[in-house]
Amino acid sequence: MTILPGMSDPNTNHVRKLEKSLYGLKQASRQWFAKLSSFLLKNGYIKAKGDHSLFVKWSSSTLITIILVYVDDIILTGFEIARNSKGISMNQRKYALEIIYGIGMLGCKPSFTHMSSEQHLHQDSTKAFSDPSSYRRLVRRLIYLTNSRPDICFSVQQLTQFMAKPTITHHKVALRVIRYIKATPVVGLFFSNTYIVQLKAYSYSDWAVYPDTRRSTTGFCIYLGISLISWKSKKQITVFRSSCEAEYRALAITDCEITWLTYLLEDL
Repeated sequence: MTILPGMSDPNTNHVRKLEKSLYGLKQASRQWFAKLSSFLLKNGYIKAKGDHSLFVKWSSSTLITIILVYVDDIILTGFEIARNSKGISMNQRKYALEIIYGIGMLGCKPSFTHMSSEQHLHQDSTKAFSDPSSYRRLVRRLIYLTNSRPDICFSVQQLTQFMAKPTITHHKVALRVIRYIKATPVVGLFFSNTYIVQLKAYSYSDWAVYPDTRRSTTGFCIYLGISLISWKSKKQITVFRSSCEAEYRALAITDCEITWLTYLLEDL
């Protein structure tokens, strides 16, 4: 094993023997979560009933801390938040500009469209992209940007289908998304101060649009009052024989999300 970052050893010729690895063990994630959850509970956090990986702590009547744990990871992300008389707007402008700067496209020509909803990528016969690792890195960063950008959710979902073997066509589409972000860096979410505790959901499904697998795409968006709080664009796991069948599957997935959100709102 190589020496871990931050560890000092005057004798660099030593060889480390790994006695036991936590990664790969079936109980590793469970034990890690048990340790973390017990620590949070001791420090005043309450485990949500609707989602056992969600921990909430009220420090006062107005101050709340929420921690959401995903398997054996904690993801930290930052948002820019602005408040006015109409409500709260939230975006990831700084992160979006960092993505553009990271691939050297700050001076690129902006694009006011990113991808047509009628365009569906597939494993085409164009030349393979020369640097697939950079493609994967870019798409992963775009995934985190969808935390506040539902407008690019469909495009990013399409790009994630070809992480293993991206082609030049796929890379061009990814760069077009970057050019779109360059034109709209401050686009984000707006939460109105109009207090309407009513969930409204919209569901959609196309049918057999992927040439490689003939699968369909599920899409939904859910509003709390007039504020968008949940959205998804995902390829369905099964090939359906009719558009009606695909639409019912999309409705079922949307219904599961509504049920989870109902429990979550009760906890909060």
